[in-house]
Amino acid sequence: MFSGITLKSISHFFAQPYPFYYQGKDLSVVVFAIFVFVVFFNFFVEPFNVSRDEHIMHYFWISVIHSLIPILVLFLHIGGLSTKSTLIDSWNVGKETLLLLSFFLFTGIGQFLIRDLIYDNPNNWSWGYFFEEIRNTFIVGTILMLILIPVNFNRLYLRNQQKAAQFQRKPESVFDADKKEIFTSIFIKTQVKGDDFKLNPNEFIFAQSDKNYLEIFLKKEGKLLKQVKRMTIKELDVQLSQLPFITRTHRSYLVNLNQITKVSGNAQGYRLKLREVPDALPVSRTMIPNFEQQWRQV
Repeated sequence: MFSGITLKSISHFFAQPYPFYYQGKDLSVVVFAIFVFVVFFNFFVEPFNVSRDEHIMHYFWISVIHSLIPILVLFLHIGGLSTKSTLIDSWNVGKETLLLLSFFLFTGIGQFLIRDLIYDNPNNWSWGYFFEEIRNTFIVGTILMLILIPVNFNRLYLRNQQKAAQFQRKPESVFDADKKEIFTSIFIKTQVKGDDFKLNPNEFIFAQSDKNYLEIFLKKEGKLLKQVKRMTIKELDVQLSQLPFITRTHRSYLVNLNQITKVSGNAQGYRLKLREVPDALPVSRTMIPNFEQQWRQV
C-alpha cells in the first residue's frame, strides 16, 4: 500500500465504465481539441529543443503539421471501433488508457516519419530520432492523460449521480412498493414452437440475452426464478412493446421499470438496482434517452 492506494483500488478504478467519445459529434470535439492544443503547445511552449536552423518552413506551419499527425493517427487507429456496440457499451477506464497509450505510440512513429518534410537534418532517419519522437509524444501525452482521465471521470461521475437523483424525487415513482397494476398474461412466441409460453407482466423482473438464448427472470411466490428460452431479446421486446413499463436499457437487457428500487449514476450513465436481484444492471449510453423517456411515462 502507498498513500492509501492499493492494487485492488487501482484495478477497481480501471474497471470503471468510461464514456466512448470516438464517434459522431463527440469525435469532432475530440479532434478539434487535440488539434488546437497541439498547435498551441508546440508553437508557444516549445517543450523540446527546437533547432530553427534545420527548419524547412516557418515554425508555425511545422506546429500545424505536427498537430495533423495525431488527428490522422486517431482516425486510422479507431477505425471500426465506433460501429462495435458491444465494445462501446463495455468501454471502461482501462480500455481508454490502453487506447491512448497505443495512440501515443503510433503518433510518435508518425512524427518520426515526417521529419524529412520539415527538418533539414542528415540524421532524420536515425534510431536516435525515432526513439526521441516516441519519447516526446509519450511524455506530453502521458502527463495529459494522467490529468484529464481522472478529472473527466470524476466530472462525469458526479454529473450522472446528480442526474440519477431525479428518479428518486419523482412523485409517483416506480419505487412505490404498494403500486399494483393487473395485466393480462401475454402469449410469447419463441424460436421453438413447443417452447412458447405465457408471461405475466406483474411477475417479470428482467431479461438478459445469453448468445442464442434469453434468460428471463420472474418473481413468483417471493422467489426469483429463471427461465431460459431460445429467442432474441429483440423478439421479446417487440412482443412486450405495448407495456410502457418494460423497456430496453442495454443491448443485452430488458427491464421492468416497476421493479427498480434505486437508480445510481456512474461515468458511463446509470446503474439500476432491482428487487430481488443482487447485481445492478446497466443503462448503456445509447439507451439513456429511451430510458429517461420511458421513465417519465410510467
